[in-house]
Amino acid sequence: LVVLPEGMSRERFERIHNYGAEVIKTYGTESNVKEIYDETHRLRESDPNIRILNQFEQMGNYRFHYHVTGNTTAELAGELHARGVGNGRVAAFVSAMGSAGTIAAGDRLKQLWSDCKIVGLEPTQCPTLYSNGYGSHDIQGIGDKHVTWIHNVLTMDALMCIDDIESKMGLQLLYEEAGREALAKRYGIPRAESDQLISIFGISGICNVLGAIKTAKHFGLGQGEVVVTIATDAIDRYHSVMQDMADRFGKLDEAAAVGRVEGIFRAVRTDWVMDGTRDARERWHNLKYYTWVEQQGKSVAELDAQRDPAWWESHQALVSEMDAKLTEMRNEAGLRAGV
Repeated sequence: LVVLPEGMSRERFERIHNYGAEVIKTYGTESNVKEIYDETHRLRESDPNIRILNQFEQMGNYRFHYHVTGNTTAELAGELHARGVGNGRVAAFVSAMGSAGTIAAGDRLKQLWSDCKIVGLEPTQCPTLYSNGYGSHDIQGIGDKHVTWIHNVLTMDALMCIDDIESKMGLQLLYEEAGREALAKRYGIPRAESDQLISIFGISGICNVLGAIKTAKHFGLGQGEVVVTIATDAIDRYHSVMQDMADRFGKLDEAAAVGRVEGIFRAVRTDWVMDGTRDARERWHNLKYYTWVEQQGKSVAELDAQRDPAWWESHQALVSEMDAKLTEMRNEAGLRAGV
């Protein structure tokens, strides 16, 4: 069973069905997570055999990105330096928060380079951390009107908001033929590269790119300093969204495509930024109370424990233990199968 809001893209539902799962649609759009929690709790009460796999709460999600995404990013920084790109360090790691798994990579990078900035992103239309705000938006996969249990907000150096329409317009630039032609003709980006980019970018990926540009501007990062972000989804989930954009705003021609480059990517503003001061981090952390203590059964003591860096370090240290358990389990499974 997969529970998600009814306003998600058609392709998301099709993919879930193709995997053989059953979909339960709840009210709303991406930001309506409370309704998902309510439905999963109802299902569990109706059948004691049901187990909830909650990516917002499971620390394995945090550990994976801390260990795998974080260390891989550090290795890539070294490889880029060997090719003459960057200085071998990561100046900033930028990621929008859905489950807030990906942004855990920043904790690893900050351990390697203490001056590495960790920057979180959320939609302007649903600025929960920025201003305790709320609302619907269409950067699917992020901006869920809460702070997840696995998000170490106490290491974030800034929180920035990105507009969902600009994210979709930026994706439309890559999606349509006229957009990729303009990138080649006016900006010297080979078609082979732009054709590859559209295969790996979705709405939240464009959001992350805009956030990375905003981060470089806000912190005054210069040539040789590497800002890292992640293409977190792909276009195969958004063909219907792109058709809706064409219906709403029209298909692109060369002039419109250039307007998107200049008006969205090159003109990224440094508004909607909250620096990670001590007070801001405390405020972000306190927001967890309303979801996790009031609604999801965590205790105040459990929430307060997360204020101590040692709490996060203890979960980071579980990587080797979990690896050993996985290896043991696989070996046992192999013996049972006669492999």
